[in-house]
Amino acid sequence: MTPVELYSAFRPLLFALPPETAHRLAIHSLRTRAALRPLSSPLTVLPRQVMGLDFPNPVGLAAGFDKDAADTDALATLGFGFLEVGAITPKPQLGNPSPRLFRLPQARALINRMGFNNCGAEAAAQHLSHRRNRCIIGINIGKNATTPLENALDDYLYCLRSLYVQGDFFTINVSSPNTLGLQQLQQKDSLTRLLSALVTERDALTKQHGKRSPLAVKLSSDLDETALQDAALAVRESGVDGVIATNTTSERPAAIKHLAGANETGGLSGQPLAARATAMITSLRTLLPKKTAIIGVGGIFSGDDAREKLSAGADLIQIYTGLIYEGPCLPCRILAELKTHPPAPTT
Repeated sequence: MTPVELYSAFRPLLFALPPETAHRLAIHSLRTRAALRPLSSPLTVLPRQVMGLDFPNPVGLAAGFDKDAADTDALATLGFGFLEVGAITPKPQLGNPSPRLFRLPQARALINRMGFNNCGAEAAAQHLSHRRNRCIIGINIGKNATTPLENALDDYLYCLRSLYVQGDFFTINVSSPNTLGLQQLQQKDSLTRLLSALVTERDALTKQHGKRSPLAVKLSSDLDETALQDAALAVRESGVDGVIATNTTSERPAAIKHLAGANETGGLSGQPLAARATAMITSLRTLLPKKTAIIGVGGIFSGDDAREKLSAGADLIQIYTGLIYEGPCLPCRILAELKTHPPAPTT
């Protein structure tokens, strides 16, 4: 039985458990697997330089899987070219009450309203200080739920300063639908001020620590054309290094509204988001200079899905929901398929 067949056989048992219980079991299994094998290096397939960093391959893990930045050694054994941890907030927080994570197997989708549950910046920095892997680490940062929106910058600055030594790049999360009011920070003037202040602080930290960590901003998939143009202008004016497209959607496509759980509050991810995410990548590639990186996320379950995002203009891609449905072999399978049929170069 191949690893893919083994996971397909085991998945119904995992899916019989509550989603967060299954997640903890999967993490425990990965920790055990990592402990029983030598520390591995990331797979070198289609290496590329993005945001000034040398990525051994373009397939990354999206934020949300390792919220506390505690399991990068285990996750690095799966072949990823980079890992994004978090979202991390200054203070620890429990997030929203359970249940807060829902599967929609017929749609190959998830809905979450986790609410930035994490251990806080100090604990995350401690976890990362003990990592042994050589994988590129991105750190997704956000504001605490109790922080007023007008003080949000203070939270982002605190996280950037506290975690700067540990991160290879940082993602500014202004698009989660599960923190009240957060998406208002995507408005043109607010976003420009926020990003510009963080770029200024990053430049000061670069001089202080002798290392430059690129900044990316994660945008919502629910931005209309005008809002997307405004966000792209804020990105250009502030000088951040990249954009992650996209976060989850609060909308529910008509094709899934009849499914059990589809009307739960929260962000929808997975296959129903695929076309929207690709369209947003295509638009952003025309709105942003080539030097501004785009990391594509949303509905990637195969090499064909990854190739579509890369051909649309993404420099790198990330997976999350696909890993839940396809299993831990997915990164290597995507890379094998991309190696056989590389994406068309973008102009």
